[in-house]
Amino acid sequence: MIINSATISALTTGFNASFNQAFAATESYVDKIASIVPSLSKEDNYSWIGSMPSMREWVGQREISNPEAFVYSIKNRTFESTVAVNREDIEDDRFGVYGPLFQQLGSLARTHPDELIFGLMKSGFAERCYDGQYFFDTDHAVAGQSVSNMQSGAGEAWFLLDTTKIVKPFIFQKRRDYNLVQKRDPKDENVFMNNEFLFGIDARVNAGCGLWQLAFGSKAALDETNYASARAAMRSFKAENGRPLLVNPSTLVVGPSNEDAARKLLIAQQNSAGASNIYANTAELIVTGWLD
Repeated sequence: MIINSATISALTTGFNASFNQAFAATESYVDKIASIVPSLSKEDNYSWIGSMPSMREWVGQREISNPEAFVYSIKNRTFESTVAVNREDIEDDRFGVYGPLFQQLGSLARTHPDELIFGLMKSGFAERCYDGQYFFDTDHAVAGQSVSNMQSGAGEAWFLLDTTKIVKPFIFQKRRDYNLVQKRDPKDENVFMNNEFLFGIDARVNAGCGLWQLAFGSKAALDETNYASARAAMRSFKAENGRPLLVNPSTLVVGPSNEDAARKLLIAQQNSAGASNIYANTAELIVTGWLD
C-alpha cells in the first residue's frame, strides 16, 4: 500500500469504526450508579448536595434550604492510553491485525468510568463525603442523631444502593470526554524517528461521592440476616426535618467472591432452610471484578 493522505484517512476511518463498535457493545454500569455531571473547570464544588429539598406546608415565610458550611469538591484528573501502529505493517497491508487493538481501546474507554466508580465504592469506608464523614460510616449526623450506613466485618465488601433517584449515590464528573486521537501524518516526528503512527484515547474526568443515604456498605457475611438489616437501615433514613427519604435499596453490588451468596439471596426461590425466599428479586445484581 502506498502511504498518502487518502490511504491514512481510510485507515483511520476503519480504526474509528472498530473503536466505536466495541465502545457501544461493552457493558458499563456508570450511568446506573452515578450522576453524570459536566464539568466546566479544573475543580467543581458540590456543597449543594447536603441540602436536598423536600416539600412542607407553606405557613409564614418560606424556609430556605442552604448548603452546609463544609465544602465538597471533585478535582478533574487526566487519563490516557496510547498505542503504536508500525508503518511497515501499513505498507504491507497488515493493518487488519490492529483491529482487535482498537476494539480494546473502545472497550477501555467505556469501562474506565466503572473502574473509577467501583474503586471509589471499595474505598468508601475511608473516603470522605459531603458531610465530612467517611462515605460508609457509623456516625453521619442527621438532626442531632448518629446514623449508620455500614456494617463492620472481615469479609469482602458488598454494597446495597438506591439507583432509582435522579441523584445517584456517586458522581462521575466529565471535563473532557473519552476520545480517540492520533498522530498519523507521515511527516510527524514519531513516524520519522520511530517508523510508527500513534493512536490513543484521553479524557479529563473523576469520580466522587454523592448522597451517602443512597448507599450501604458491608464487610459482614452476605446472608439473609445482614441483607435484611441493610435494607431496613436504608428504608429508615430521614432528612434533617425528620421526613422519610423513601430510600429504595434497588441494586446489590458484589465482587466475584460474593456472587454465589448474592445469587442465593436474589435469584433462588428457596432459602437455605428450604422455605420460600422472601428476598428473591428484591434488588438487581451487579457483579464486578473491580471490588475483590
